[in-house]
Amino acid sequence: METTANTGRMVDVEILRQDTENGQSRWEKFRVPYRHGMNVISILMEIQRNPVTADGKKTNPVTWDMNCLEEVCGACSMVINGRPQQSCSALVDKLTQPIRLEPMATFPVVRDLQVDRSRMFNALKKVKAWVPIDGTYDLGEGPRMPERKRQWAYELSKCMTCGVCMEACPNVSEGASFIGPAPLSQVRLFNTHPTGAMNKDERLAAIMGDGGLANCGNSQNCVAACPKGIPLTTSIAALNRATTVQMFKNFFGSDHMVD
Repeated sequence: METTANTGRMVDVEILRQDTENGQSRWEKFRVPYRHGMNVISILMEIQRNPVTADGKKTNPVTWDMNCLEEVCGACSMVINGRPQQSCSALVDKLTQPIRLEPMATFPVVRDLQVDRSRMFNALKKVKAWVPIDGTYDLGEGPRMPERKRQWAYELSKCMTCGVCMEACPNVSEGASFIGPAPLSQVRLFNTHPTGAMNKDERLAAIMGDGGLANCGNSQNCVAACPKGIPLTTSIAALNRATTVQMFKNFFGSDHMVD
């Protein structure tokens, strides 16, 4: 196996750092020993073990979020060489050097590469991205879904709230109210669920106002950026149709309309 001892190879890294939420940002350069198969998380852990800059100055260990290390939890999102992605699946061998690491700009910086994704989680609350059931007694088996519908619903359920699509979307910013593609896609997922559909009208109402579907510019950036390949713009198109139907229901009265 290739090791640093017999290659002497080093990895050049530049990290945009910020000590506090509203603090001044600065770039710091590091050089870490190369290991075969290492990812960006490996680089950060190496710096954590030996927090010394490329010019030999002692510094504080870099702060970032991580959990599963297998592209499931979505916690380790950051901007790598100008592209938002998961740092656990970003392999050094596939990245140009120096590797530039930055926090996602869509969310407030907590420190260094760690950001506060509350905006996205609050959007999920707004659209009630859950199936409300009374768990105080056994309800028995839920209604079955047709296999074809279950398969494409499963694709939507792969969302790990990583925030990458939010970072890539030009319509999501600190001053904009758009809730973003991930919460919108979750509306489609839970409205498709046989039990979740009980709250279909409420979810559609939540995305028909300010910050909802009307704020989507259909740039397609979210689909290109999604690490799970979720058909986000397909969901948005489906929701456009669903909200149009809902609008007519609201206008004429639901008693005179059918799905």
